[in-house]
Amino acid sequence: MALTAVDVPSGLPARVRTPTPGDPRLARLSLNQKTTERWPLRATIEGTAAAGLRSIGLWREPVAAAGLRVAAGWVEDAGLRVSSLCRGGFFTAADPAGQAAAAADNRAAIEEAAVLRAGTLVLVPGGLPPGDKDITGARSRVVDAVAELVPYALERGVTLAIEPMHPIYAADRGVVSTLALALDIAEQFPGDAVGVVLDTFHLWWEPGVLAQIGRAGQRIFGYQLADWITPLPADPLLARGMVGDGHVNFAELTDAVAAAGYRGDVEVEIFNADVWDAPPDQVLATMARRYVELVEQHL
Repeated sequence: MALTAVDVPSGLPARVRTPTPGDPRLARLSLNQKTTERWPLRATIEGTAAAGLRSIGLWREPVAAAGLRVAAGWVEDAGLRVSSLCRGGFFTAADPAGQAAAAADNRAAIEEAAVLRAGTLVLVPGGLPPGDKDITGARSRVVDAVAELVPYALERGVTLAIEPMHPIYAADRGVVSTLALALDIAEQFPGDAVGVVLDTFHLWWEPGVLAQIGRAGQRIFGYQLADWITPLPADPLLARGMVGDGHVNFAELTDAVAAAGYRGDVEVEIFNADVWDAPPDQVLATMARRYVELVEQHL
């Protein structure tokens, strides 16, 4: 494609050519299906393969809507691997009934990941229960819940990846707010069972994050890309920007991830209304261009 192509949603001229299917630079790039939220699951799988990508990050809800075995068959037919399944977690209920429900849901998520042959199951820790202000207690319940799941996951060959989340989400989604804290939890368990997923959107700001990435080493079970853009939208959940549109130093973070020994897939996971409203095939093209321009050379 000529360099007159434009990147979405910015509309700026592309700075590199769109990689074509078979380009070796795409070997580790994965589309997290949230990036093309409006695309049905089968179209997402087929579009990912058509763009020359070899892996996809899936979400449980659209997989369940299609049927687990059906979705697994679509992925296999497309020749893709599943880089991650999102999401398990939400461990922080304070009442026994809520804790039991979370445990059952996470066991189901592990089973689904095994059927999909997902590289890892992403764990979003969960926020504070309604009316609760005890964040220390909530974090303790995350540790207890992970401990309960480890034997179940090991039996099924599924790795569990704790996702530390930016502090703006601590109250409602993720009481584990730093990579350092996520590693403090993960390191209590076998290294082949529990690790972390590194999301640039959540971690770019963290003091000492490069040293923590080095500390993570072989516990890095996933690497996800999204930019931090300003001003933040009214809904902070939709604050992720396309790679290269914001403040994240992707070169520095990716160098550290590579130096730590990570050799797995690299997902682009973007929650952004403008990206979701753009034509999905154009989003994929922009995503691939930005990846080869700003990230791939550092892996």
